[in-house]
Amino acid sequence: MSDPVQAYRVLARKYRPETFADLVGQEAMVRTLKNAFAADRIAHAFIMTGIRGTGKTTTARIIAKGLNCVGPDGKGGPTTEPCGLCDPCRSIAEGRHVDVLEMDAASQSGVQNIRDAIIDTVSYRAASARFKVIILDEVHMLSPAAFNALLKTLEEPPAHVKFILATTEIRKVPVTVLSRCQRFDLRRIEPEVMLGLLRRIATAEQAQISDAALALITRAAEGSARDATSLLDQSISNGAGEVSAEQVRSMLGLADRGRVLDLFDMIMKGAAPEALAELAGQYADGADPLAVLRDLAEITHWISVIKITPEAAEDPTTPPDERARGLDMALRLPMRVLSRMWQMLLKALEEVPLAPNAMMAAEMAVIRLTHVADLPDPETLIKRLQSQPQPTGGAPAGGAGGSTVQGPMMRLAPAGPARGPMMQGGQALALAEAPLTVYQTFDQVVALIREKRDMRLLVEVETSLRLAKYAPGRIEFEPAPNAAPDLAARLGQRLQGWTGVRWGVAVVGSGGAPTIAEVQDQDLNAARAEAMSNPLVQAVLAVFPGARITAIRTQEAMAASAAVEALPEVDDEWDPFEDE
Repeated sequence: MSDPVQAYRVLARKYRPETFADLVGQEAMVRTLKNAFAADRIAHAFIMTGIRGTGKTTTARIIAKGLNCVGPDGKGGPTTEPCGLCDPCRSIAEGRHVDVLEMDAASQSGVQNIRDAIIDTVSYRAASARFKVIILDEVHMLSPAAFNALLKTLEEPPAHVKFILATTEIRKVPVTVLSRCQRFDLRRIEPEVMLGLLRRIATAEQAQISDAALALITRAAEGSARDATSLLDQSISNGAGEVSAEQVRSMLGLADRGRVLDLFDMIMKGAAPEALAELAGQYADGADPLAVLRDLAEITHWISVIKITPEAAEDPTTPPDERARGLDMALRLPMRVLSRMWQMLLKALEEVPLAPNAMMAAEMAVIRLTHVADLPDPETLIKRLQSQPQPTGGAPAGGAGGSTVQGPMMRLAPAGPARGPMMQGGQALALAEAPLTVYQTFDQVVALIREKRDMRLLVEVETSLRLAKYAPGRIEFEPAPNAAPDLAARLGQRLQGWTGVRWGVAVVGSGGAPTIAEVQDQDLNAARAEAMSNPLVQAVLAVFPGARITAIRTQEAMAASAAVEALPEVDDEWDPFEDE
């Protein structure tokens, strides 16, 4: 009578590889290890890295068995084909061999754990095996002190000790440890190999499972053999021996990929009502809204890749009808539209945890996607507008003396000369220290005030001072109605303090020119009127009735702004030891 506790083993354990021949998808590693065993060039330390479920710990156990296998007759040596019958093979497979130590670094990450379990035991010879094998799983979880304690032993272990490390986070392992190990990168299992593995297991279990269901399991496993085997086990139990794609899709909470392609097509056509209805139908059938958004992102990526490399459509996990639809969409959809879809879906996936529920986030994402699906990109829009016939007598768009349009954001830059000088860096400071003859224009005086950062005085000078007469050291102005009574006195005091020379500032009753602010307003209005007369701008505003001109900047002003934002160049680096 069988023991009820041992009556059933999950498929992931039942079909765990026992020899190198059983490993799937790791041919390069198996070839290297076989050659090393055959040439008796077995390293003292190995490190296995790869995603979960690719066989890192399993490979470590196979190596341990190969190192200690004695064969059915008890006379064998190290081999890449352990017999599985001798006492060392059976005890290692069952995890009870006294000379094969498996340690989980995630739960025993401290330096004392390493000392007790490894450092203090490696000096003793193996009790019954040929080699003492130490397997450290999830080694990246060790503390820095534990790594340091392990280093010396790992570099020069006794001849009877072999180390096998396993990790999913190779970048977290110190380079000092990596340099002491022979490294093997276990690859993701390719879809074709995974499908073959799942078919063999399903056949051995006498389970009826469709190819479409196996394809769904393979896609969900993402290259992990353990995940794929566990999902197959769950699917067989779910389908009571007969498993269809619909059952697997329901078990995984996935939407029908064909229906997701339908939803994708509706979004690309801008059919918002139909897309929302399809999303609601999938939700009612049990699809997770978050999974639908992920499937849409996956399809967007898939079609984008097919557009660049059509042979990528030849995926064994993709049914022929889906493959044909993907190729058709890749031909019809521009790359810019696909890129925009990808970015918006990523944003939608970020919003799901913040939304009241996932369905609301999915619906809002679909509404946004359908709204912009047929919206032309800025470059296409400008080209389309430029190709339209322009009114007779209108100034050519972007022509000499006209305005240049920078995209559909209505930022217009008159190509005329800059109005007023641009003072940069320490130029105004240098002028302040020079004789008054340097201040030949009132604009240079304004630049000095700006350089000294007297913002209150600068605003008053620009808005309240109507200049009547100017000479170096002498200013006459007509005050605007909003001018402060003591403006003349304060202006004279400030200039004298900055230049070290007495300034004469007088108030006159009339004859003053417009203030700087009034001149700027006039210039802005003139530039705005010039921009509004541009036929291309008129066409843009006609296409987007709610658009407006947000800013008008001269080419010189933009160049000056870029120069100010740029970091100054450093001619020579300071050497702290130069004076020694």
